[in-house]
Amino acid sequence: MSDRPCIFSFFAGSGFLDLGFETNGFKVVYVNEIFPPFMTAYRYSRQVLNLPSPEYGYHDGEVADVTQLLEGLLTQHLRELVQDCRKSNNIVGFIGGPPCPDFSIGGKNRGGLGDNGKLSASYVELICCNLPDFFLFENVKGLWRTKKHRLFFESLKQQLVEAGYILTERLINAIEFGVPQDRERIILIGFRNSFIKDIGKKVGSEKFLPEESFPWKNHILYPQTKVFAYPWRKSEPFQENSIMPCPDGIPQQLTVEYWFRKNNVLKHPNAENCFQPRAGITRFATIDEGDDSKKSFKRLHRWRYSPTACYGNNEVHLHPYKIRRISVAEALAIQSLPATFVLPENMSLTNMFKTLGNGVPYLASKALAKTILDFLGTDVKNAVDIYKLTTA
Repeated sequence: MSDRPCIFSFFAGSGFLDLGFETNGFKVVYVNEIFPPFMTAYRYSRQVLNLPSPEYGYHDGEVADVTQLLEGLLTQHLRELVQDCRKSNNIVGFIGGPPCPDFSIGGKNRGGLGDNGKLSASYVELICCNLPDFFLFENVKGLWRTKKHRLFFESLKQQLVEAGYILTERLINAIEFGVPQDRERIILIGFRNSFIKDIGKKVGSEKFLPEESFPWKNHILYPQTKVFAYPWRKSEPFQENSIMPCPDGIPQQLTVEYWFRKNNVLKHPNAENCFQPRAGITRFATIDEGDDSKKSFKRLHRWRYSPTACYGNNEVHLHPYKIRRISVAEALAIQSLPATFVLPENMSLTNMFKTLGNGVPYLASKALAKTILDFLGTDVKNAVDIYKLTTA
């Protein structure tokens, strides 16, 4: 039996969340993504990074295919894969972030009745049907904070509790983990009660893990109370190709410019992937560096973190000191991905920025993976550490 936890990934996008888990010793064995261009990008990036294909393959298709899962046409196949995985692996987990526009304040806001909202229910149904040892569910804060969506979220949690899971949740901000971006997301994690007992955890009969029982704060590098109290630069008149030294008193590692340099974005394979405006370029030069006060046409500040990487609904992010929008390479850096992560050249610009905005920032996903390992205990963590050493 392998002590490396195995992952079945759903709504995988181009693999940012999976990559964070995989680089921390989890084994991705099954990948599901409903939008084929994202799956193509997922497979391409794995080839570039020289990562193995998942044991049970890649599965893509339209939203209707996920509905079919619930109708039993594909559920049996998935159940068989999970059962087969258990024969040679001690721990099996599901991870996923169902599409979120129906819960986003800036999106469609249709809630659980919207086509995308229904996918959250589909994911929970898949968990309850297949009973992995643990799961991770990621979504926008609107699902957790907006009153009408919160009722839907609570109903999903109740369904999971009734299926035998004990839960823990937290509204995280990616900046806490070293991502140069102010990005809040709700994370819900659950463990099967029987599995908890098997690994020797004593949690009583509660539906939710006591706050002190789950190590949410173990891998926080920049607590929010401190990070937003630094003397960040606000805005200053835009000057094309200007030079500005990093001011004192701020963590440079959380700035856009630090990550642009770290990932050498001008030499990155996706450096030239950038929307070229047909008109209105003169407007680009009128917006101050750091002025992100409007819904669209936000100009990043080189020595500050980025607002949430969200590039749909006409939300345009401008380069701090160039008269253009940011490139795909720069957006990848803002999502804290390694410089070696590349999106395929033949992917449309619209889909490139869409998958970038949907993805879980890499450093946040790494921290979540480490946090789950911490909770699972020393034996699992030691086995993962040994594996990482032997494959380094």
